[in-house]
Amino acid sequence: MDDTEIKWLIALLVAAAALAAAWFFWDGSKTTPEPTPVEQRSPVAETEPAEPLHPVEPLSVTPGEGELVELPPLEESDSYFALALIDIFGPELETLLADEALIDKTVATVDNLTRSRIAEKIRPVGRLSGNFIVSAAGDNGPYYLGAENYDRYKPLVNMLTGADLDELAATYRRFYPLMQEAFAQLGYPDAYLNDRVVAVIDHLLATPEPEEPIRLVQPHVLYEFADPELEALSGGQKLLIRMGPAHALQIKGFLTELRTRIAQPPR
Repeated sequence: MDDTEIKWLIALLVAAAALAAAWFFWDGSKTTPEPTPVEQRSPVAETEPAEPLHPVEPLSVTPGEGELVELPPLEESDSYFALALIDIFGPELETLLADEALIDKTVATVDNLTRSRIAEKIRPVGRLSGNFIVSAAGDNGPYYLGAENYDRYKPLVNMLTGADLDELAATYRRFYPLMQEAFAQLGYPDAYLNDRVVAVIDHLLATPEPEEPIRLVQPHVLYEFADPELEALSGGQKLLIRMGPAHALQIKGFLTELRTRIAQPPR
């Protein structure tokens, strides 16, 4: 866990998973910032499906209002995408959003949620206020995940769960061509972003629900989960655990509803 703050996009797995809707939160567990390398992806397998499992029809017409204006090029889309997100999640989101390459960072973050770490340079959302809090039974431990951390996530969880899912899904469809373009540039020229988004949602929904208190260890500078099975989880799953069981349950409920709007039913 990063002590400088491990802020994660569930603000935009959800805006990135429905905007590919992903949302990225941060917490902290490191005293000195350290660059996190982007994990190298394996080349797209030759067995990649010829057709998407979960096809998305881009939105070109607003119900009752006629045709939409043409989307700008990907490299000129930041202000358009930011306005769409702020429209859905509220003005509080504006100060948190990255000011450049917003769609690229959103797509890259969603793709990385199943991996161990997410590089700071690809995060589309800024940091949460406050520091990572660890409870200690004594001067030298044992250490536990402080329940006080959970309150730090409340504003973002409320922002997310208060969003209109139908509007979010429509915005996702609207910007999907640009997001698919960013996904191809990320190293997946023959793959479909929405298939990846659905897979990421399923991965997060499978996050375990450990009993509290959750013990931590500090082998070096960073705190880690004492349970090796928890420590081996992805960055996205560990974030859900760090935000607390009540918030994790709210996020899972939101993702479940979102999935029904962007995924095809089983055949």
